[in-house]
Amino acid sequence: MTSEPLINADRLWTRLMALAEIGATPAGGVNRQALSDGEIAAWRRVIGWAGEAGLTPSTDAAGNLFLTLAGRDRTAPPLLLGSHLDSQPTGGKFDGAAGVMAALEAVVSLAGRGETPVRDIVVVAWMNEEGSRFAPGMMGSEAFTGERGMDAIRAARDADGISVGEALDRLHHAFPGMAHRPLGFAAEAYLELHIEQGPLLEAAGCAIGVVTGIQGKKTFQVVVEGAEGHAGTLAQQERRDALAAFAEVASALHAEIGAVDADIKFTIGRVTVVPNAPSVVPSRVSFSIDLRHPENAVLDAAGARIKALCQEKAPPCSVTVTPLVDAPSNVFDPRLRASIAGAARDQQHSAMAILSAAGHDARHLAKVCPAAMIFIPCRDGASHVEHEWAEPDHVAAGTAVLAQVLRELAFAPAIEV
Repeated sequence: MTSEPLINADRLWTRLMALAEIGATPAGGVNRQALSDGEIAAWRRVIGWAGEAGLTPSTDAAGNLFLTLAGRDRTAPPLLLGSHLDSQPTGGKFDGAAGVMAALEAVVSLAGRGETPVRDIVVVAWMNEEGSRFAPGMMGSEAFTGERGMDAIRAARDADGISVGEALDRLHHAFPGMAHRPLGFAAEAYLELHIEQGPLLEAAGCAIGVVTGIQGKKTFQVVVEGAEGHAGTLAQQERRDALAAFAEVASALHAEIGAVDADIKFTIGRVTVVPNAPSVVPSRVSFSIDLRHPENAVLDAAGARIKALCQEKAPPCSVTVTPLVDAPSNVFDPRLRASIAGAARDQQHSAMAILSAAGHDARHLAKVCPAAMIFIPCRDGASHVEHEWAEPDHVAAGTAVLAQVLRELAFAPAIEV
């Protein structure tokens, strides 16, 4: 290890805090949802920083942002590293953004040494990782890896009826001179830094998490259909109350699916009631289900019970269950994990192996190239909240580890698969 710093920690933190000003909320968080004016502004700021170091911006049909440091062999599969710039409506400063800014800092620091890597190095910000404005999430990485088609992606709409296609066209119109890449290309490897979004690193006093993999996830959209009626005149026995049916369905799901074992994570999230009027029997309830487990067999069995339970408990209403996401648990590349652990050891940072309970774009990249993740602690394990926080020293430590692994890969022969 050279004594020369691998990164500029002050520059990293200053830029991360400047990025957090875009979409800043009064409570100190960030509301910068996918393909919004805020994300367009974030693109402009990040592209400006990248341009100062000679990185070239480009995009693709899915609205992913690529910032490229040219290598000696422009035809070789590049190294990819990054995360996402979009946030939850009441999100924090670090979820996604820390990964993009860490990747940019690692590459900018490498470029500043005046050495040309063997292959291109590409910082990437994936489109709509969060899935807060448009569902489901991770659209950009799924499109890139061929797991979801652009027709389906472009057709999705937000709560205001705006389609992803319309928002993508608006994004691309904002950057008329930017080069467009083909959708999906071969990559040598992918690296992603992220806050843990859980309490384990902080509790263990570890600065670095070497992520072993990501637990599996399934999501569903469920619609219960009943019939409207006057709250004062329609007899109880004659009602097809969609909200009452939803209550029965939700109770049964929590009782059975939510009690499978200690590792199951079952969540009913967004719920919409129609007509949502105080004196009208509800005619329609739609809601989302988020189901996660580290073991694919358990996840599959629990997921298979959801439709049956809904159909059993919904009458006299009807119910439709639509699967949205089916993402099995995955394991990250052992050689990259060893490199991350070695870099943490070289830099004298405490480290531990850790399974990711949250989903990340790296899950999809791992299907098409060697991939790995670096976790850093976040205060109280809190994320998707405005008080989300990571210490500057931890952000710098994770970025320095990322930079060392990147440097090892940047001047090494191709990874043998």
